[in-house]
Amino acid sequence: MKKFTLFAAFFMMTVLASGSAWAEKMAYVDVAKVFDTYEKTKKNDQTLADEGKKKQDERDTMIQEIRRLKDELALLADKNKEEKQAAIDEKIKALQDFDLKAREELGKKRDEAVREILKDIDGVMNDYGAKKGYDLIFNERALLYRNEKYDVTNDILNELNSRYRAGSKGK
Repeated sequence: MKKFTLFAAFFMMTVLASGSAWAEKMAYVDVAKVFDTYEKTKKNDQTLADEGKKKQDERDTMIQEIRRLKDELALLADKNKEEKQAAIDEKIKALQDFDLKAREELGKKRDEAVREILKDIDGVMNDYGAKKGYDLIFNERALLYRNEKYDVTNDILNELNSRYRAGSKGK
């Protein structure tokens, strides 16, 4: 990552040193801010949180069942404990499998949502740059110095949210 940042800084200095003949109109975007503030991101975060809560409720039910079985085990005579312990072991294995599957499922959904959101952001930035006549639009994180007058983050965010709202109305 440091190599990329150094390359980006060198690239920026080269662009700026070459004068306005090479790049006449430049801007930068705080992509992290756009991502975090995008309405679709917030909606997806809430959806994943709701699904996570449901999974946690299911998990809690499974844990209560295991505890109940362990309490029953403590009250049984030695000859009956083996069967009850087998049932407990089976429930614990099911809980472990559930945890693994839930993590994978929620992780996959999160990754798909992030990819979709980044694709949305990229599309809006490309359209915005072409429509506004920018030669270059940089990610704010790759800049060593920036003048706020080149910040188009809010323009990108407003366009992104407008498109999302327009798309959501049809669904």
